[in-house]
Amino acid sequence: MAKETSHSILKVEELSIGYKSKKGDTLIASDINFELQKGQLIGLVGANGIGKSTLLRTLIKVQPELSGRLFLNQKDLKSTSILELAKQLSIVLTEPLSSKNLSVFELVSLGRHPYTNWIGRLTEADSAIINKALTLVNITALKDKKCYELSDGQLQKVMIARALAQDTDLIVLDEPTSHLDMYHKAYILKLLQKLTKETGKTILFSSHEIDLAIQLCDTMIVMTKDQVVCNQPCQLISEGIFNALFPKDLIVFDEKTGSFRVTK
Repeated sequence: MAKETSHSILKVEELSIGYKSKKGDTLIASDINFELQKGQLIGLVGANGIGKSTLLRTLIKVQPELSGRLFLNQKDLKSTSILELAKQLSIVLTEPLSSKNLSVFELVSLGRHPYTNWIGRLTEADSAIINKALTLVNITALKDKKCYELSDGQLQKVMIARALAQDTDLIVLDEPTSHLDMYHKAYILKLLQKLTKETGKTILFSSHEIDLAIQLCDTMIVMTKDQVVCNQPCQLISEGIFNALFPKDLIVFDEKTGSFRVTK
């Protein structure tokens, strides 16, 4: 499927993120502006504690913004109902699965919840969408296994299939490669790249795998202590953005190889 890059899925204007309390606001980052297009793989990267999860939670309407505006499919997120949001945005978080006694098919079928009737009965069309999601993620052979029987890598693929079954324009994943070995980190990110090409969906993920993200992403959002920048990886490299991610006394970014290296 050819990518369409002219349709805005998510637009962020003058966004400030942080926490509200009785004592006042705690600002994490401000002046955030970017626009994500249909059919792109977008990586959100930055150092530990920089605010990646806070930004993601704000984008998915779990945490209120301090100021600014968010638009999902050209509609202000504040005026988007929970049901509307569930039909446009699906989420894969890092929290442990509450019930691993479900089968793979049952867990993936939960992605159809925004579309099923009040008793959650699946139609033939729902089942077809679920089976397509299983096929896209290449886990059809696991459909009858219980989730407690799966490895971390297999379970992550099941969670991605559930998000696909929800059939939303935007899929957001928080650290989808945490707890995985290097091979499965690369496998999951390559899978996300493949899914954007085959489904035309926009996939946004946060990650510490910056080198892999540079190689695989269409666009990257880079959070530093001074700014949040969104652009193509090649542009970010040429502008020296990755050089500001970490203190240079230990790690530096090599623009020639597009990767980080330990200083000698």
